[in-house]
Amino acid sequence: MKGFLSKSSIKMILVGVIVFLVICSNIVEAQKCRPSGRVRGRKPPPGQCNRQDDSDCCKEGEMYKVYKCSPPITQNTKAYLTLNSFEKGGDGGGPSECDNNYHSDDTPVVALSTGWFNNESRCLKNITINGNGQSVVAMVVDECDSTRGCDTDHDYQPPCPNNIVDASKAVWKALGVSRDDWGGLDITWSDA
Repeated sequence: MKGFLSKSSIKMILVGVIVFLVICSNIVEAQKCRPSGRVRGRKPPPGQCNRQDDSDCCKEGEMYKVYKCSPPITQNTKAYLTLNSFEKGGDGGGPSECDNNYHSDDTPVVALSTGWFNNESRCLKNITINGNGQSVVAMVVDECDSTRGCDTDHDYQPPCPNNIVDASKAVWKALGVSRDDWGGLDITWSDA
């Protein structure tokens, strides 16, 4: 009795499986977070944009992307670490969203992009940040708003990109990053 499937049938099945996998990977790629709109930059009134920690100020007429989502969370979620002061008068603006308090720059705290902040579901919970060959646990205390910006409420700063972990100086110190290099670092993070 001959085999159930011929060699050509097996080849066709393998080709079909490969095509199916390629299509599935394209669907997953299409599910990545895409911009949900744009906001037009307005020139801040004199003294209204805090430039501490090299923060950007909105530019008149420039269009900034806004996001309602962030990339999917994994055990090693890729993100971009930025520097923020959560102290009163710091470039973080008002008190933190989670507890309506200001936080010392010596405390490891972070703000997450809107999608990861997830309607305050991560408020006052810890995340583990990995970068520069080190790791640190930090508490989520605020949202880095990806949906709005360039207004008084946002200190005339642009909306956050959708992949930001905005961290206090304590986080940067714990990661052992040279002070000259503070401001932007590719990292991974996960819920602690």
